[in-house]
Amino acid sequence: MSEVWKPSVTVAAIIERDGRFLLVEEETSDGIRFNQPAGHLDPNESLAEAVARETLEEAAYEFTPTALVGVYMSRYVSSRTLKEVTYLRFAFCGNLGAQQDRELDEGILRAIWMTRDELLACQEKHRSPLVLQCIDDYLAGRRMPLSVIYTHPSVIGAVNV
Repeated sequence: MSEVWKPSVTVAAIIERDGRFLLVEEETSDGIRFNQPAGHLDPNESLAEAVARETLEEAAYEFTPTALVGVYMSRYVSSRTLKEVTYLRFAFCGNLGAQQDRELDEGILRAIWMTRDELLACQEKHRSPLVLQCIDDYLAGRRMPLSVIYTHPSVIGAVNV
């Protein structure tokens, strides 16, 4: 029997303040890149918990998601492993909370606020082609209530066997 293909599930926070978007500048195997505060879904957490955690870890801000902006798929070949990777990204907007006095995740150089035009001018430095797409969808007013995402209690608790 062949192996079942599985995409990597990620989350991203689309956070706007005064016409600027919160991004992180990070070291990657492809060089220094810009991305939203984003990362992989961890075991035993909901998508909303994951995006709040990633925003705190990568940008040192508290974040409470209030809506789903969109669900996105992209594929690329890793320059490090030379393997094809498909990402399934859930992008959220919400309320920005307090900035915390804490170190950023390893590989994150800084959190930075950028306008859409500034992001457009440096597309070659985006971690993913989805960075600008998520912002454009946010600016277009795309929002789905968080109730469209159901997390069964077994995800964050004990599994009945």
